[in-house]
Amino acid sequence: MADPEETNALFPIFILSMIALPLVPYTILKLFRAASKKTKRIHCGCSDCTRSGKYRKSIFNRIANVTTCGNFTLVLLWVIMGFLVYYIKNMSREIQVFEPFNILGLEPGASDSAIKKAYRRLSIQYHPDKNPDPAAHKYFVEFIAKAYQALTDPISRENFEKYGHPDGRQGFQMGIALPQFLLNIDGASSGILLMWIVGVCILLPLVVAVVYLSRSSKYTGNYVKNDTLAAYFHLMKPSLAPSKVMEVFVRAAEFLEIPVRRSDDEPLHKLFMTVRSELNLDLKNIRKEQAKFWKQHPALVKTELLIQAHLTRETTDLPPDLGRDCKRVLEFAPRLLEELIKMAIIPRTSKGHGWLRPAVGVVELSQCIVQAVPLSARKAEGIAPFLQLPHFNDDIIKKISRKKVRTFQEFQDMSIQERAELLSQVAELSPPEVQDVEKVMELIPSLAVDVTCETEGEEGIQEGDVVTVQAWVTLKRPNGLTGALPHAPRYPFHKEENFWFLLADSNSNTVWFSHKISFMDEVAAVSAASTAIGDRMEVLGASPKETTAAIKEAVEKVKRGSRLAMGKFLAMAEGNYNLTSYLLCDSWIGCDQKSTLKLKVLKRTRAGTRGGQANDVPDDGIEEEEEVEEEDEEDIESEYSEDEDDKPNVKKKGVANGKVGGKGRQASSSSGSDEE
Repeated sequence: MADPEETNALFPIFILSMIALPLVPYTILKLFRAASKKTKRIHCGCSDCTRSGKYRKSIFNRIANVTTCGNFTLVLLWVIMGFLVYYIKNMSREIQVFEPFNILGLEPGASDSAIKKAYRRLSIQYHPDKNPDPAAHKYFVEFIAKAYQALTDPISRENFEKYGHPDGRQGFQMGIALPQFLLNIDGASSGILLMWIVGVCILLPLVVAVVYLSRSSKYTGNYVKNDTLAAYFHLMKPSLAPSKVMEVFVRAAEFLEIPVRRSDDEPLHKLFMTVRSELNLDLKNIRKEQAKFWKQHPALVKTELLIQAHLTRETTDLPPDLGRDCKRVLEFAPRLLEELIKMAIIPRTSKGHGWLRPAVGVVELSQCIVQAVPLSARKAEGIAPFLQLPHFNDDIIKKISRKKVRTFQEFQDMSIQERAELLSQVAELSPPEVQDVEKVMELIPSLAVDVTCETEGEEGIQEGDVVTVQAWVTLKRPNGLTGALPHAPRYPFHKEENFWFLLADSNSNTVWFSHKISFMDEVAAVSAASTAIGDRMEVLGASPKETTAAIKEAVEKVKRGSRLAMGKFLAMAEGNYNLTSYLLCDSWIGCDQKSTLKLKVLKRTRAGTRGGQANDVPDDGIEEEEEVEEEDEEDIESEYSEDEDDKPNVKKKGVANGKVGGKGRQASSSSGSDEE
């Protein structure tokens, strides 16, 4: 067993090691994430975003912000590590290795006469008869006398010169990294040690595990409560109108935990009178509707009023407590809305399809929350997209509409010079304000999508087949960026733009295929596209050379600003289907894209052959294949939008090609605001 002094020295080193093992990698990871976020968080840089203060924090401030509990703990642990390093460094100086020649002040190999002379000289200085100091007495006994004995005794000196110790070869010593007071308390060292081992090695990890599991069991991987998902699942209806989505959204369990104070009653009633027109109340029986509204759970009433205050941009007049509650609600909003979209598109029907109408409504609500645009603005003709621009209001929109610029698409199609003249002369904006508008216009994305549906390695699509959907979504911005943050100065947190690709049948209100797309992480997009294309080429039985070429082409597309959405669905019964591909953005208003896709599903023959090559011939001799008749498509439109809002997108729709009969039958479609 090691000496008590060595044991006490090991304990700080042990503690330092236990702290450093998790702390150093975690700090490096945090620094790496902070550095990567700097490149991701690209925003417009307009005066509104600058005044919002969201983008002022540097990497150091994001890491060393001691206002958060996690960062404060991180800094505290580094301070403890620094103290331990300093303590161990000084303690190592105090621990002296037994060197008899050094103690007597001699060179190694000195003669016996020199040893005796040095001993007499030190005895005069430290001997108890000459020096009454207790420290001198201790030093003389433990060091000087011991060193003299080790060098004057022939055997001890030989052992020291040969093995480095007067007692000869030393055995292996093992110590325990615990302080001496834990190992020697009135003979109860074994009990103390057992309690230490049980407490640190068993009870502490057990308590941490229980707390973590009890908390994680209440949440999903997206940090949304399971109670929220259950409520969203039961409240989601196929005919849920976009104006009714708010009533489902506020039912989250996270919002029920927001405290309702008595001091909030008066400000909430004033806020109710301000945003009453935005609430979904029946004006014909307004008193009854108001009473019904206030009879809801107080937390739900408070949450809906705070969201409406944000949408109508009335948060500046809120008291400090309500302002903090409003920020808390908005912090939950993105991940709750994402789960709400998933509850809409989750397979609900017997064919494994989701619902289109509520999914579109949730995306529109997300756009309004990020851009702080009232839901009522979507009902007016082309107003909502303009309100996301800096310095724009209803008066400016009316002024430019008199110059026959009524849609946001027309405003986008104008040249920079034409827009500058319109804003300066008609809207009467100053040159810095015009520059702010142009910065945001350079950040608004234009989207294009190319969709194909086919069966892998087969010559047609028959009922019951597994159909592979492959959609290449391309994003372009006037400033050349691919991944960027949306212009959202009134949303108090960083929000990355996400896109939802939906392949749906608007006539039956069903979503056949859905995929979430992000343009922020190019590395993840390259990995996902390479894996998807590699698996597809393997199913097709392609050679390694062809597979490598296909993967290389996919990687190049991703680097040029495209993302791949690939999945499968089961073919429906025999018939012609007019599908619609929706590309919806959860952050920008007015950049969504739609395109048509004609899909023909053939009847499965008894012989199991494809493409009309079966031996069975119809008795009447009439050809089975007919031309696909174009049907009037009744798209699922937002009730906040007029038909005119979609005219620019309709003009940009690509012609859908559907090959009927013959080999290699597939359905394909492409659309977008820019030509690839």
